[in-house]
Order: sequence, then structure tokens, then C-alpha cells
Amino acid sequence: MTTRKKIAALAVMLILVTLPAMTSWAGETLNAVRAKGYVTVGVNGSLFGFGQPDAKGVWKGLDVDTGRAIAAAVFGDASKVKFIPLTAVQRFTALQSGEIDVLCRNATRTLSRDTAMGLNFVTVNYYDGQGFMVSKKLGVKSAKELDGATVCVLPGTTTEQNVADFFRTNGMKWKPVVIEQTAELAKAFFAGRCDVLTSDASQLAGTRAVSPNPSEYVILPEIISKEPLAPAVRHGDDQWRDIVDYAVLAMIDAEELGITSKNVDEMLKSKNPKVQRFLGVIKGNGKSLGLDEKFAYNIIKQVGNYGEVFERNVGVNTKLGLKRGLNALWTQGGLMYSPPFK
Repeated sequence: MTTRKKIAALAVMLILVTLPAMTSWAGETLNAVRAKGYVTVGVNGSLFGFGQPDAKGVWKGLDVDTGRAIAAAVFGDASKVKFIPLTAVQRFTALQSGEIDVLCRNATRTLSRDTAMGLNFVTVNYYDGQGFMVSKKLGVKSAKELDGATVCVLPGTTTEQNVADFFRTNGMKWKPVVIEQTAELAKAFFAGRCDVLTSDASQLAGTRAVSPNPSEYVILPEIISKEPLAPAVRHGDDQWRDIVDYAVLAMIDAEELGITSKNVDEMLKSKNPKVQRFLGVIKGNGKSLGLDEKFAYNIIKQVGNYGEVFERNVGVNTKLGLKRGLNALWTQGGLMYSPPFK
């Protein structure tokens, strides 16, 4: 046998040996989710615009709708989801332990979380950055005027390291006030226990929106970090990662294709092959993920495209009043971009 033939034979043997190991875990999470009949999603629980139940107990928010999109993809029913409120300290442990199937809780993708924590982040569903909020009475116009300030901050977040780096870099002193619960941290700030509340700018906007007197507080102009917020899953199940990833991407791609929750039925008649593949008229995408061919149709019909989800929860006509900015489509100067659905 020639050397080339020996190498080819060895390659075939390796494939045959490794294939059973690969298929033994493939679909493990999807099978478990289908067996219990719903997707368990870890969310914030007290962040207006991203993850919080309303007065009637109905969960609302951009991260909540992301969870519903995953349920729509898996079951064809966006209501087949259970939301678990988690603190910043609890969130990753809950995912690692299997308490939740996916984390949709304004979590920043970082190298250490991707590696040491054994997590896989999917496509970003909100691009953010850390900022500072103060009372107007403080008379501060810039974060560089905060030397000696007491700062309310959540533990177990990138926020802690970012704010420490900012004060050190600018030669300023600060005193942290660390409280684990988001709602309790906000109460401490509004009660005057600290001069500054620091977090992602979107979270500051959400906290201010539901404060007793929103007009009394200002978010300072400095953004001191990059915070790509994305859903996360556990290492080891590529199929489940792909499903969660393409549930997020479906909302982004639908907006680019001009497909909305209102026109999606009419778009089934489109002659555009991109639209046909996306909506499952041309089959293949669903099978590749282990889902129904209409998984993307179900997401858009029941939850909406990314633009609809953004505007409904955090957009300019909500209490948060956030502009799209980096979260606009790439065709409109933003960073939201989907690979082809084919």
C-alpha cells in the first residue's frame, strides 16, 4: 500500500471512530427542550426594556422577545417559554448547571467567558457601552469630574473592572458600593447612598425611565467600554448553538429583506429566492438545523423582525427613547448584519 493510500485509509478510520462520539451528544439540548415542552430562558427580571414582567405579570423586553423567538423556532409557538430571573452573579452558574437552556440577560461576550466559563455566545442582539448616571443636583457634566465619588455597581459583571480601569487611568479615586440585585442597586442610588450609578448605557436608560423622577437624572456623555450583549449557551452542543444563533439572525435578516410580522404572510408569495429560502418556501434551512422549514416564518409572524422588537421595547417612542445607533442594520450605518440564509 502506498503512503498516500495509507493516509487515506487512516482518515476514513478516524471518521468512523469519531462519528459515533460526535452524534452521541448532537441534539442533546434540543431533545431535552422538546421533551419538557418549553425553552427555559435566563433573563434579568428587573430591567425595563430588556427583561421585566409588567403589572399584569407579562414578561416584556428585547431579551424576552429573543427568548420567545427561540421558542417559536423550536416549537412553532413563541409562548412555549419559561423565564427565570437571575442576578448578574447567578446567571452564568445557572447556564453551566443546566438550570436554563439559554441565557438572554444583557450579558457581554468576553474572552474569559467564552473560554474559562465554557460558554458559547451567539450573534449580538444589542451593542452597548458602559456609562455613568448622576443626579443633576451633583452639577457634574463629565465622568472625569467624579474624583472621590461613591459609585453603585453590580458584582460579577464587566462593569466592575471597567469602572476600576477608568478611575485608575484618569488618576481618580472612587469608593464602590456593591449590591447584587439590580433593583436594590437602583434603590440605593436613588436614595442617595452613592453619587454615581454605572452600568451599560441602555441599562442606565431603563433604570432612569422607571425612577420616581426621571428628569432629575442625567447620563454623562462618556462611554468607557465596548459591550456586545448576546445570548449564550453551554459549550458542547453545536446544534443548539446554531438554533439559538439563527433565531437571532432570522430577526435581523427579516428586517433587511423587508419582512415584518404584518406582511410575512403576503411575503410567502414573493418570487425573490432569498425570501423563499428564508420563509421555507424553498426547503432546506429548517432541515439543516433540525427544525421545521417554517422556523423563520414562525419567528417573524409571532415575534417580529429585529427592528420591530427594538422599537417595541427600547426605541424612540418608548420610555427609554433609544435611537438605533450601532444597532441599526449595516445598510443604515449600524452593525446588525446577517449571513445568507442558504
